[in-house]
Amino acid sequence: MTTHDDWLFTQLQDADFAADYLTAAAEDPEPAVYLTALHMVAQSRGLGAVATAAGLTPSTIEQALSPNGNPPWATVTNILRATGLKLTVNASH
Repeated sequence: MTTHDDWLFTQLQDADFAADYLTAAAEDPEPAVYLTALHMVAQSRGLGAVATAAGLTPSTIEQALSPNGNPPWATVTNILRATGLKLTVNASH
């Protein structure tokens, strides 16, 4: 039997699903929601590999993306790039 987290980790390996997941998380006014979602994406793609690609350590990512994290903007964008994703902005309608 597969748990929800197992299913989610599998789904997050798909770039389009991961992008939609992060876009939905960005709608929440609480920054911890986005940080947690980005942490899940990084974990699903291998935290060590993401950390290496981002020029960070796994523990730095863990700390930055914790619910109490307050990462610098560069850290967030480096992690996004390392997961193969990028931030985009759309007009609000």
